[in-house]
Amino acid sequence: MFTKKAIKAATVIESAPVIVMTSEDRKLIDQTLLYNYIFEWQPNGADMCCMALGNIPIYNHSYTSNCEYFMDYEKSEMYIQTVRDIEAGEELTINYNGNWDDKTPVWFDVAAD
Repeated sequence: MFTKKAIKAATVIESAPVIVMTSEDRKLIDQTLLYNYIFEWQPNGADMCCMALGNIPIYNHSYTSNCEYFMDYEKSEMYIQTVRDIEAGEELTINYNGNWDDKTPVWFDVAAD
């Protein structure tokens, strides 16, 4: 995902509905290519997952991301918001850990070790 124009910090750049699935569904999804595109969905500590629609599943990961994703459990939506000013032509990235500045290795970096 790249932007064609400059975007100010704290700008919501995308909002999309999600398909919420149970922990039992997750066991099946983990056996498919969709495993790489789902997000944990844990309202009130529930052990579920979701598939975001729109462009959200194709944002690349960065430990120094310029965007962050948020869950709206009541509306069954996710949204992407910038965490700093972004220049025109810059790639839009999220941190797959959920917090834009979390440096904990994600699953594909752990598996590479």
